[in-house]
Amino acid sequence: MKNINLSELSARIENVKSRSAWEKGVKSYAEELIYKMEEIANYNGTPGVVSAESKADFEQILLNGADSWSAYSYGGSSLIWNEDIAKTLCTPSELKRTKNGQNDPNSRETWCDVQARALSQAFSLICEQINF
Repeated sequence: MKNINLSELSARIENVKSRSAWEKGVKSYAEELIYKMEEIANYNGTPGVVSAESKADFEQILLNGADSWSAYSYGGSSLIWNEDIAKTLCTPSELKRTKNGQNDPNSRETWCDVQARALSQAFSLICEQINF
């Protein structure tokens, strides 16, 4: 059983260097996930600490009932407006190209797909910081 100190994790994520708009967005999603973990910890009566037996168990805690990061994204557990997702993850030129998120990001994905990819990377970033 691994006990995850959320204030320590939050400080580690805050110190991660992000250069690109995408990296900054992923970091933002990681911070959002930590905030949601704090809510879960408070609900479970263990303020500031989340416990998990494995990386898969930890992911299930963060998914909070969703089957995948895609389901989490499409289910409205994170940002729900295309414009907000685009502003979180895109450079100014990408925002201009997609009309601030009004147009799909590319021919293969919707904004919720892109957000799901970013959430998955945010989960990986968190796991790196806690050596999971």
